[in-house]
Order: sequence, then C-alpha cells, then structure tokens
Amino acid sequence: MERLQKIIANSGYTSRRKAEELILKGKVTVNGQVVKELGTKVKSNDWIEIDGYKISQEQKVYYLLNKPRGIITSTNDEKGRKTVVDLIQTDKRIYPVGRLDYDTTGALILTNDGDLANLLMHPKNKIDKVYIAKVKGLIGKKEILALQKGVYIDGIKTSNAKARIKKYDKKTDTSIVELIIHEGKNHQVKKMFEAINYEVLKLKREQIDFLNLDHLKSGEYRIINPKEVKKLYNDAINQ
Repeated sequence: MERLQKIIANSGYTSRRKAEELILKGKVTVNGQVVKELGTKVKSNDWIEIDGYKISQEQKVYYLLNKPRGIITSTNDEKGRKTVVDLIQTDKRIYPVGRLDYDTTGALILTNDGDLANLLMHPKNKIDKVYIAKVKGLIGKKEILALQKGVYIDGIKTSNAKARIKKYDKKTDTSIVELIIHEGKNHQVKKMFEAINYEVLKLKREQIDFLNLDHLKSGEYRIINPKEVKKLYNDAINQ
C-alpha cells in the first residue's frame, strides 16, 4: 500500500506537490471513484487515472554504476552529451542519486525510488562516501587535520570528515588521499582541497555506504539486490 500522491509522483506524471493539487481538485480517480483525500493509500493493482490518463505504477529498480570520465551526471543534456542514464539498459525512468562531476569517476547509484534517493542524499543521515583524490604536492599532517575538522567552502564550514594520505610519489610530486564525507555539496571534494591550497588532478568515488565497485570496470554497472536495498534504507534511517 502506498500513498496516492506518491504513486503519481513516482510514475513521472508530475511532482508530488502537483499531484496533491490534482487530488484536491477531484481530478484523480481510483478504480473509477473520485478521490479527494490526501494520504489515501492504494494497492499495486488499483486502476488510477488523472483526467482519463492511466497512471502506471513502476517497479522499483536500483543500479550501481562505475561512472567513466567525460559523462554527464544527469538524465539529459542540452548539449547532446552522453549521460549516466544512457549507460544503463532499462525501460524504467531512472535518475542518478546525487552527482559526480564530468571529470570525476566512480560509484554512482541510479534508481526510480525517490524515497531512497532523498534518504541517501540528505546530510543528516550521514551516509559515508569514500573518495580517492590524486593531488599535486605533498600534503602534510596539518592539512589532513584541517580536512578532518572541516574547512570553509562558499562561506560554509564542512562537517567533520575522515582523511588520510595513502601514498606520495616523489617522482611526480603527487599525493593520493582518501577522503570520507557524508555531505554532497556542489564540487565539494575539489573545493575542500582548494581550501587547503591543493589542486585535485584526479578524483574517484570508491564507495557509497557499504557499496563498493568490486570488479566493475569503468562504464559497467550491476543491479543492487533487494538485500542491499534494505540495508541502504536501514543505514540511512538508523544513522
């Protein structure tokens, strides 16, 4: 059983807020009966129409993608560039959970489950995201401590994070740094390093919560199984 306005929103017909307006205006019928009460719950086999248009209740799908460099994290692109949705073979209306920059690679969840997407993206739920950054120069303990305690980006201090140096290459004068955050501000990781005066040369998201890339090559994806979906919900709700 799901709330009627949620079913309408999940179908892609319109937003949940607009769905509520349509219900209140008497535009929605369930099994031929007009429904005007918000919060009315319907079953998966109920016949829902809006002004004679039948709403299909989509089956929820969940994918984990190893996003390649040079792909847009969006459902479409006005410039005609390839998007992450183009990489997934499905007839469902899916969208990415959060975003990765054009030149950033790694773990990305795509789904048509708006509730899970909102839970995973909300910073209060503290879902860890593990990044590996290749930066120019040798990072000292002072800078690592600054990342851990939070730095100011766009006038706002980031939350506490976990950070450690994994490797330093003297020949190329580059450091490999692991950074674990649970926020998702625009260009956050790159801006965090900019705040301590380091340039990010390469960036990859290795993990979202417990989901890692395993043996997924760049551009490959897999279905997130029901047990994993349940754990994602539990981790987000019980943080």
